[in-house]
Amino acid sequence: MAKVYLFNKPFRVLSQFTADGDKQCLKDFITVANIYCAGRLDYDSEGLLLLTEDGKLQHRLSHPKFRTLKHYWVQVEGEPSNQALLELTKGVSLKDGPACARQVSRIDAPPVWPRTPPIRVRKHIPDSWLALAIDEGRNRQVRRMTASVGHPTLRLIRHRIGEYTLGDLAPGELRAESLAFAPRNQPGKQP
Repeated sequence: MAKVYLFNKPFRVLSQFTADGDKQCLKDFITVANIYCAGRLDYDSEGLLLLTEDGKLQHRLSHPKFRTLKHYWVQVEGEPSNQALLELTKGVSLKDGPACARQVSRIDAPPVWPRTPPIRVRKHIPDSWLALAIDEGRNRQVRRMTASVGHPTLRLIRHRIGEYTLGDLAPGELRAESLAFAPRNQPGKQP
């Protein structure tokens, strides 16, 4: 039976097993052989990354046609207005097409680990946190979406993918779990 591995990807780690220059990558943290990422996180994003040895499961977890919700805690510059949040859910125009959040709300700072180095702090510009969910995963999508409504992302942490959650997994830790759902052959149809 296929396993799913949950990994808390630290800040400034590549979501791949192959090194690129002096950048850290997954092989610096993960010793399990023959597992592959089901989706990616940008180098400067943190949090939940799913891995598996099963190609069909990898496809099911990561392909946009399956519309798996990915949940993020997003620290942004400024304090987004109700109008900015509405724009995110109605859809914003990005260079590669429209994008919208499936869910977005203001939240108190979540219980997260300190980041090294810490985010930039501006004396006269506050920052705030959002809970935001998307069902796509285009390159730097959340960052581009928040910037398009005037609130650049300062820190981005993915804490949930579908039914899988980060829980108490510390940065750099890996945990094996059983499947939270049965992989489907086609979107919307049971095997």
